[in-house]
Amino acid sequence: MSPAEQFELMIRIAQEVERMGFYSAFLYDHFHTYPTATTDSCFECYTGLAAIAMRTSKLRLGQLVTCTSYRNPALLAKMAAMLDVISKGRLEFGIGAGWYENEYTAYGYRFESPPVRIRQLREAVHIIKKMWTEEKATFHGKYFSVDAAINNPKPIQKPHPPIMIGGVGEKLMLKTVARLADRSDFSA
Repeated sequence: MSPAEQFELMIRIAQEVERMGFYSAFLYDHFHTYPTATTDSCFECYTGLAAIAMRTSKLRLGQLVTCTSYRNPALLAKMAAMLDVISKGRLEFGIGAGWYENEYTAYGYRFESPPVRIRQLREAVHIIKKMWTEEKATFHGKYFSVDAAINNPKPIQKPHPPIMIGGVGEKLMLKTVARLADRSDFSA
């Protein structure tokens, strides 16, 4: 099956899931297949969800889960806000600290220790929330910073789309979920 045919199949599946009355659909945010990397098609999550949003009307759409390390948090806030607008307020925002070392290495991202990746996640979620709710977002952390960053349009959902944090680890991750998330997925 060609990539174009695979893409159309993905859209048809989403439409059928919506027709059957399911509440939500999620894509995973990886750049290649896992747990074994293959050369099979692996569609980019946000562009895939935008396409699904244009061809569905009720299905809530999200990521299981976006890796903090793969996109600057200000850019990610902008992308997610646009997805919420495109979908008319149907975004379920999933984010995590990242875990797939093979993918980090293949794409040239530095694979930090779990505590560092979780601290980066915390800073990223703070920035994303500010970008979604403040006229001009300012945040200066150890890993990420924004200074009077403007993000318009804002998400449709108020105060912001629901945030689901996925990951494992009771010591650091559970505290992060309790402080910053609306939902959690500890199977991610």
